[in-house]
Amino acid sequence: MTAKPLYLDYHATTPVDPRVLAEMLPYFTEQFGNPASRQHAWGWEANGAVDTARERVAALINASPGEVLFTSGASESNNLAIKGVAGCLRERGNKIVTVATEHKSVLDTCGKLGRSGFELTVVGVGCDGMIDLDELRRAMQPGTILVSVMAANNEIGTLQPLAEIGAIAHEHGALLHTDAAQGAGKIPIDVQAMQIDLLSLTGHKFYGPKGAGALFVRKMKPKLALTAQIDGGGQESGMRSGTLNVPGIVGVGRAAEICRLEMADESARLSSLRNRLLSALTTQLEGVRVNGTLERRLPHNLHVSFDDVEGEALLMALGDLAVSTGSACSSGSQKPSHVLQAIGAIGDRVGASIRFGLGRMTTQEDVDRAASRVVTVVGALRARNPAVSNR
Repeated sequence: MTAKPLYLDYHATTPVDPRVLAEMLPYFTEQFGNPASRQHAWGWEANGAVDTARERVAALINASPGEVLFTSGASESNNLAIKGVAGCLRERGNKIVTVATEHKSVLDTCGKLGRSGFELTVVGVGCDGMIDLDELRRAMQPGTILVSVMAANNEIGTLQPLAEIGAIAHEHGALLHTDAAQGAGKIPIDVQAMQIDLLSLTGHKFYGPKGAGALFVRKMKPKLALTAQIDGGGQESGMRSGTLNVPGIVGVGRAAEICRLEMADESARLSSLRNRLLSALTTQLEGVRVNGTLERRLPHNLHVSFDDVEGEALLMALGDLAVSTGSACSSGSQKPSHVLQAIGAIGDRVGASIRFGLGRMTTQEDVDRAASRVVTVVGALRARNPAVSNR
């Protein structure tokens, strides 16, 4: 029987923490009530569990519980935030600003609005993946209602300066939305200090369940309302109708609590493992380059390119490592990574990039095994490359 590959793709998804699962399980069976059923104990019990989860998610980002809406995940939260603001503030302006390296659920949502009468400005980034704040200032025009900048990039792990971005947005009368799918639970996020008005997150990126996420919507200074994208029973303050996914919401809440309590120690451990992996690769291989800045980066992220190696061949040869690539194509697509294009990391010799995502279950032995395997495979592929062997 073939052994499972070593999982180093924690950006894509994470396993549910056993502590999270244990808290979720009763809400599938014994405590199965609908929170909207206010006439009996089953509904009251479910509603109380949702309230507890709201408090836990709010505590993770320094928000008030009443500012947390539950959704199916970050993509829905991004859609609700961006389309909701566009619908509510259309009379104030029609300009939206975002960044070239955003997740597709932001870029495609903004693009759709751009085809329906909104003016979209896409700000570029430097070779380190960081937004140019001066370029952002120049993009802020009269009528700009929203700036959407992700907290942490899903490919190269770059952390954007949200507090500075929030100050610029507010100075020009715009709101700040951040897609924090990769950052929430991994790095400290404070919606007050960072002047964030809307924030998207999803449970399955921080050891909670899939299909459950949240959107922070500021209620004070300013008090925001969004145009609903799902109408019906008026749940979640009328901004997101539908029967609440109580087990999933309970899981998101418990996962958020664990992250809040353990984030500092976990981040230190993972950044140490990440640095160990990078050191092993760069000391044993030439032509290895880090994509993005190491100074402002998710602690568990390493995205590297290997000169003179073809991306698809590398991934096929690394079948025993569950990693992802952003150099040649994204999953199911032959298009180059828009993130690597934005930072200028696509070129004739740059054909293979790997995103390593370390996680809660990753050990030092896992990192050493991964490094050894990559060194062996890259060396073998280069040896078979005529362009390299003829130099």
